[in-house]
Amino acid sequence: METDPSAVPESLRAFFGEHPRVLLAFSGGTDSSYLLYAAMQCGADVRAFTGKGPFQPDFETEDAVSFAGSMGADHSVMGIDPLSDPRISSNGPDRCYLCKKMLFGRLRAIADEEARALIDATNASDDPASRPGMKALEELGVLSPLRICGIPKTEVRRLSRIAALPSADLPSNSCLATRIETGTMITREALERVEKSEDGLRRLGFSGFRVRDRGDRCIFEIQDCEKGILDCRSAEAYSILNKYYSEISYGRRPPE
Repeated sequence: METDPSAVPESLRAFFGEHPRVLLAFSGGTDSSYLLYAAMQCGADVRAFTGKGPFQPDFETEDAVSFAGSMGADHSVMGIDPLSDPRISSNGPDRCYLCKKMLFGRLRAIADEEARALIDATNASDDPASRPGMKALEELGVLSPLRICGIPKTEVRRLSRIAALPSADLPSNSCLATRIETGTMITREALERVEKSEDGLRRLGFSGFRVRDRGDRCIFEIQDCEKGILDCRSAEAYSILNKYYSEISYGRRPPE
């Protein structure tokens, strides 16, 4: 990896100077990959943990393991099963809060035992109004260096490019549970339908998309910039979705 000092702003260097031992909640996405890189560049003693359960697609975990390995980071994958809590599987409006509470509660215990600051990769452009899980982070004393230092998503991508990180332009993603309509029970079968559908569509070249599960039907949301892919590969996309859904509709996904 590049070691251009301009890839890590002074504000982040100051943060890791104040918190030299950290435990990072690491998803392998653009933000957490950059934060892992920055922490290591600052000489912090960092342990990265990736939560793996039915809400996380396999490819994300594989990407996280690969990136952490390329960095020579101290990285662990921790199994977690949010469906074991009926308050989460019932998929009410507080699902994200409860799920974050479960994951970060476990990380909090490890961080406390090892005398580490617990950090995550929430950035300065993440809106608390649309991220109820941020309340759980606050309650558990999780620090968000990117947010604290005023670094938004666009800047994370820019700094990642300076550092030549392969994660710089990854599309944003969210857990598979977000594909299930609020108030609809989350089942392993529904999550598997979504994951297999999205895996197949990703292989066709789609990236910034979502498959919204509505039982026997789905909504395939794509961004305007990928309409050309749909025009060329609509039959293949339909065939993939039709393996899991009898009715398919299309929706527009706004650009990031």
